[in-house]
Amino acid sequence: MILHGRVWKYGDDVNTDVIFPGKYTYTVTDPKEQAKHALEDLDPTFASNVQSGAIIVGGKNWGNGSSREQAVGCLKYSGVTAIIAKSFGRIYFRNVVNNGLVPIVSAPAVDAIQNGETIDIDLDAHTIRCVAGSFDFPALSPSLLTIIETGGLIQMLRKKLGTEHLPMPEIKSGGD
Repeated sequence: MILHGRVWKYGDDVNTDVIFPGKYTYTVTDPKEQAKHALEDLDPTFASNVQSGAIIVGGKNWGNGSSREQAVGCLKYSGVTAIIAKSFGRIYFRNVVNNGLVPIVSAPAVDAIQNGETIDIDLDAHTIRCVAGSFDFPALSPSLLTIIETGGLIQMLRKKLGTEHLPMPEIKSGGD
């Protein structure tokens, strides 16, 4: 599988509150509405200009902070397909997988890729191709690839249970 997309590049220690502002956590529950607030405090142009197939390139510790899943969902519903970083916050990495985005760790690629360029990610050859050259990354496990190809862990489990045609239950946050 080859992913092809425009890069949106950011720096180190971009936390979940910057990816999806905490002030919306309990008030904006629709994923398409969440996408409208993706990265708004870091890059006000992102939500209005991102296109399907986009690829986020981040520095070290991308997605550190709270465990809020909206910080992945807002990117997914914005059209992001993959995130390449020097490293990920542990819980964020798991949420990326759960939601079916491709998480890649490659410091050399992050250093070489320029904001706005279009790159290719070959998941079978585990290679990233950009203007500066080609960069290998550790192969994703077959189980991780299956989860991603199915649209995420939740979708994979729903498919196995035969419930993929049913609407997702609404999850309410708060004290009730």
